[in-house]
Amino acid sequence: MSVPQPSADAPPANGDGGAAPRRRTRRAVPDEAGVVGVLIALVLGVGLFQPDFLRTGNLLTTAHNSVYVGLMALGMVFALAMREVDLSVGGMYAMGVVAGALLIRDGWNTWLAALAVLALSALVGALNGAVTTYLRLPSFIVTLATAMLLRGVGLALAEGRQITDLPQDDALFRVLGGGELLGVPDAVWVFVLAVAVLTVLFTRTRFGARVRAIGSNPEAAEFGGLPVARTRIAALALSGLMAGLAAVLALAFFIAGDPTIGQGYELTAIAAAIIGGTPLKGGSGSVLGAAAGTLILGAVTAALVFFEVPINWTTFATGGVILVAVGAAPLLRRVRDVRDLRAVRDLRSPGRNP
Repeated sequence: MSVPQPSADAPPANGDGGAAPRRRTRRAVPDEAGVVGVLIALVLGVGLFQPDFLRTGNLLTTAHNSVYVGLMALGMVFALAMREVDLSVGGMYAMGVVAGALLIRDGWNTWLAALAVLALSALVGALNGAVTTYLRLPSFIVTLATAMLLRGVGLALAEGRQITDLPQDDALFRVLGGGELLGVPDAVWVFVLAVAVLTVLFTRTRFGARVRAIGSNPEAAEFGGLPVARTRIAALALSGLMAGLAAVLALAFFIAGDPTIGQGYELTAIAAAIIGGTPLKGGSGSVLGAAAGTLILGAVTAALVFFEVPINWTTFATGGVILVAVGAAPLLRRVRDVRDLRAVRDLRSPGRNP
């Protein structure tokens, strides 16, 4: 007697002899969705009361003003993901602007001067990593000292004054400072490109995987043979490089070397990265989230201008936003963990519908 074979279209049987329910696959929600949603809601909410806020020119200006801190925040993701803190990016930014202005004033080609600023910033970041690693010192102490050294050197070289006698018609200033592509400032395009490149570097490369692994458990990573020292140095060098890139764009836009520029930018960059989903405990991070966090802070600053809030309250309001956002981050992660745990339980319960 031939035994009938089940149809290919028939659902598999469960332990009770009935057809097992088909499970619907859950679509993973990106971790950055929350912070991007907050950014969109903030912009639309302000625009509801101040329609001029939604004008294309204002939004582009807000994005342009956020580029400098934003680039530092992108690099900060790599440092924070390794449980390191880079407080030197603000001083590196100021020093880069001054150094670039001095080189150009002394006759250097502007593009070569820009490359020199990038190389110098990456070198200082690598030195931060080397001192932190080989002397076993906390990175926030090392980078705080570096920031003070760089600001002091910048003030001394500039003699406490702005360096303004630069060739304003040079290609560097015309392209990176005032150039546009499709109506969007070139500096914003540089920021977008940096977000794309660093997102791939952080999530799709061996270097990014090492950064996350070391940040999750440094002892286990070292025991497993990962190049902890080399990776830490490279991560802080990348953080310095992004500060140098911000300095080049600022020099091109302002066409001047101001040794006092960038006060407090390092803390704002750290806050933007944390708002974007990069925890201080390390092991994870989001480059796109850091970019969105920077734009949130920029939008808040621009909104205060539209609502005619006195300038004395601007710092207060920005600090309040940072405090609320950073305080809400653990709660959002806890909600997401509970959601994921329930999803796992649903998958392990064969007789339970999702």
